[in-house]
Amino acid sequence: MAHRILIVEDQPDICKLIRMTLEFGDFEIHEAHDGESGLNMVRAIMPDVVLLDVMMPGLLDGYQVCDRIKKDPVLQKIRVVMLTARGQATDLAAGEAVGADAYLVKPFSPLELIERVENLVSASA
Repeated sequence: MAHRILIVEDQPDICKLIRMTLEFGDFEIHEAHDGESGLNMVRAIMPDVVLLDVMMPGLLDGYQVCDRIKKDPVLQKIRVVMLTARGQATDLAAGEAVGADAYLVKPFSPLELIERVENLVSASA
């Protein structure tokens, strides 16, 4: 059974890199390009893992999306990996405060991304 992955990333090149990295695994990959559409897609497709950029255009940033996912009883079991260029201790603490399951700093290793996603998928199975 393919595990559903939602990529919420506003940069097309990074989105493409993530998709190319994961398409060799047993994943059904979906994309959204801002926080609002990402949150709507989370509700619609109920992914196993959300790969969530922090800084995005629109009304909701990645922290706000993660916070809403983790506070919603229907969605809270969905695993969230924050993907961001912001790697300061305060950024990591903000991700932890909203319930992120993992935090990867850009540029990230494709192998590390695959490993994190596979670990989260197997932990939720």
